[in-house]
Amino acid sequence: MTDPRSAQADALMGELQRQGAGRLTIFLGAAPGVGKTYTMLGRARELQRRGIDVVVAIVETHGRAETSALVEGLDVLPRKRLDYQGRTLEEMDLDAVLARKPKVALVDELAHRNAPGSRHERRWQDVLELLDAGIDVYTTINIQHLESLNDVIHRITGVRVSETVPDALFDRLRDIVLVDLPPRELIERLQQGKVYVPEQAAHALQAFFSPSNLTALRELAMQTAADRVDSDLREAQTARGLPGVPLRRAVMVAIDGLGQSEYLVRVARRIAERRDSPWIVVTVHTGGAPDEARQSELDRAFALARRLGGEAVVLHGNSIVDALLDHGERAGVSTIVLGRTRERPLARMINRTLTQQLIQRGAHYELTIVSTPEARAKARRSMRDNGSRLRGLLNRSDAALAVVAATLATALAWAAERWIGLDDLSLIFIVAVVVVAARTRMTAAVIASVLCFLAYNFFFIEPRFTFEIGASQGVATVVLFLAAALVAGRLASKLRMQVLALRASNAHATELQSLGRELSTAADVGQVVRAGRNALKRSLGAEAFVYIGAAPLRGEQLPEMNDKDRAAADWSLKHRQSAGRYTDTLAGSDWWLLPLKGAGSNDAPAAGVVGLRFPTSLTRLGAEQRRLAEAMTDDVAQAILRTRLVADLEDSRVSGETERLRSALLSSVSHDLRSPLASIIGAASSLDNYAEAMPREDRHALLETIRIEGERLDRYIQNLLDMTRLGHGGLALNRDWIGVDELIGSAVTRLQRYEPGARFEVRLQPGLGPIWVHPALIEQALFNVIENAVKFSPPDTPVSIDARRVDNEPGAQPEQVLRIDVSDRGPGIPEDERARIFDMFYSVERGDRGRQGTGLGLAICQGMIGAHGGNVVALPGQPDAQGRRGTTIRITLPPIEPEPAAAP
Repeated sequence: MTDPRSAQADALMGELQRQGAGRLTIFLGAAPGVGKTYTMLGRARELQRRGIDVVVAIVETHGRAETSALVEGLDVLPRKRLDYQGRTLEEMDLDAVLARKPKVALVDELAHRNAPGSRHERRWQDVLELLDAGIDVYTTINIQHLESLNDVIHRITGVRVSETVPDALFDRLRDIVLVDLPPRELIERLQQGKVYVPEQAAHALQAFFSPSNLTALRELAMQTAADRVDSDLREAQTARGLPGVPLRRAVMVAIDGLGQSEYLVRVARRIAERRDSPWIVVTVHTGGAPDEARQSELDRAFALARRLGGEAVVLHGNSIVDALLDHGERAGVSTIVLGRTRERPLARMINRTLTQQLIQRGAHYELTIVSTPEARAKARRSMRDNGSRLRGLLNRSDAALAVVAATLATALAWAAERWIGLDDLSLIFIVAVVVVAARTRMTAAVIASVLCFLAYNFFFIEPRFTFEIGASQGVATVVLFLAAALVAGRLASKLRMQVLALRASNAHATELQSLGRELSTAADVGQVVRAGRNALKRSLGAEAFVYIGAAPLRGEQLPEMNDKDRAAADWSLKHRQSAGRYTDTLAGSDWWLLPLKGAGSNDAPAAGVVGLRFPTSLTRLGAEQRRLAEAMTDDVAQAILRTRLVADLEDSRVSGETERLRSALLSSVSHDLRSPLASIIGAASSLDNYAEAMPREDRHALLETIRIEGERLDRYIQNLLDMTRLGHGGLALNRDWIGVDELIGSAVTRLQRYEPGARFEVRLQPGLGPIWVHPALIEQALFNVIENAVKFSPPDTPVSIDARRVDNEPGAQPEQVLRIDVSDRGPGIPEDERARIFDMFYSVERGDRGRQGTGLGLAICQGMIGAHGGNVVALPGQPDAQGRRGTTIRITLPPIEPEPAAAP
């Protein structure tokens, strides 16, 4: 069940989207001549008097003086002239209207078909582009041009209207104005020549404009207007969260491409419209590909469904009933619409079985069985043509295979009986039937069964070489053989259809899965484009390109395209709709252009466009090809969105980290540079001003301050330089032998010059030999660690330094390593902070380094020790009598031996 809050959100979102675009006002009439254009012009003049910018994009007056008078005084845009087959045709100049961008544009005759060479095939598509550009449109239409009523109009009037408008366009409505005129008054206007010239009027009165036709058309127009008012009221109530408006479940119509598919689509659209329900058009493929005529009808029906606002789905399965019920359960269907099949004995039996199975197994569904006079007439013609069709069937390759199989089975049975002495020859013929059924359709399997039955009877049942059967058991044998052959053939054919259905379904899933794997490993947009282009070429057998960017198209990697191709691609990019070949928009292009919609509002331009150019021999696309191309395009669009989001997140992360480091560096520099500089400047200033009056000891103390602070400043600058070299891989190792005691002693002695009160406890393992390292770097690393420990140790509390060789982890190489532990008795470091103390400038925020630290000492230590193949970790110390735990910094170095010198 649909969540009311979700329904209200959808209704509010739809209302906001309509408010952001242009609004559509339709002047609806039951027939030509009721005054739609006249009423529209009258409303436009009222808007003009109120100061609203109104232009006449195109209005057909048909020579009526009253209508022409209303056009005078309005801003009329010049029409666009197109040359076609030696004639000059005039159409609405769509680009001029878009450039003018009025508040309201008047576009007459919404169902008009544009002249060849126009951007769009139909005028209603021009109107959609105006609405997307934010321009309000006033337009006119007669009820017979509504797509969902096309079959109803044909039954009423006997006229098949070719210029139709999809009902989905009415979703953009702001207002609908019913222009009504009683049939008698309309006939009087027709007779007076106010609608057509006298010759045309006389013919119209005898056909389309009969009183009964006009009455029926008038009722349809009023019903359509009322339905639209009800739909708007329901949507407004839903947006306001008002109760009492239950939402219907979906309507599903099943078509088979056998003569009434488009009619069923229109019926389902009307049922769904009355119930305010979504609707789905499905067809089930049980194996193999439909023939050319059937596939063409299915394509037309699917295209019609999409124009009318429905969803088109191709299902695969061995059982039609199972496929329909499974999809109905997933899609939330409440009503299933079916059509009657052709009236042949076998077809009627199949239809009853399908209907009964749906009734028995689909207890929660409402079933609507639809038939048409056209379908019944076609069925009768089909029954008369059965003989000729059967003769045509016998000439096909499947029938030829059945004959060959029966002949080979007969020869093999004769050889087996003569040379092997095989008595039960029926198995050979059954195998032949199974082979035919597994490779062809059921019809060929039946033919093979009959031929094998006749051959078995004629050549191998006594009396031979006749169709007579000499014994009762012989009758049973041949009858059972025929039954077994038919059953085996049926099972084999059923299995074959199931395999073909699974193969077709899996092919689609496999291609999408393959594309998904390639897209999942794509790290940037360029890799996504290459993966998508290659997958489209491989899966669809067409030339393909994927363009990322905005219109107009540009780039060296684009294929050679003419002006029509680029115009179609630019239009697809801007309007997020398909264009070019196999569409009604700029159909003269050789490319089928699909927008990369991704996410975002419908008003936002597409992220790019996919172009597919199929061979010229492919005049139409099958539903499976179209669905696969659209699905792959959606996957590419989502992958592009993903890579862009990842790149944006990475840029944000790097930007944030850079900003953090910049702030930390500035804070560190402001403290660690200014503090020693302030001391140096102060001491130097005192010496300059009072040197002669100072005692010798005071002058010496000031000079000592300058020296100590200068060395402190030098250490800070050296740390920055070391960190820069580590970051750029510029640290070279000049190894030499040095004792561990010498390294530790040098670092301690150097530190005591700056911290005379520092105390140390040094413990060295006896027999600890020298190590092969870069002495200056290891000494600097030790110095940084020891200096950090001294800063946090309480006064008169020694820093512990312990050096020894220990066993490495089991199985690790080398087996022993040098371990140096430097422990203090400070406040310690929380466990979750220990890894971060090796980050640059971390002490500026918090950590086991004082506020006077640069935040670089341990980071440099980690880099220097890492360059020697070792590591540095922070561990909790051992608690003392006062409960202070402190911190232990552990340095681990592997024993590395120098390479032996080369022999001279």
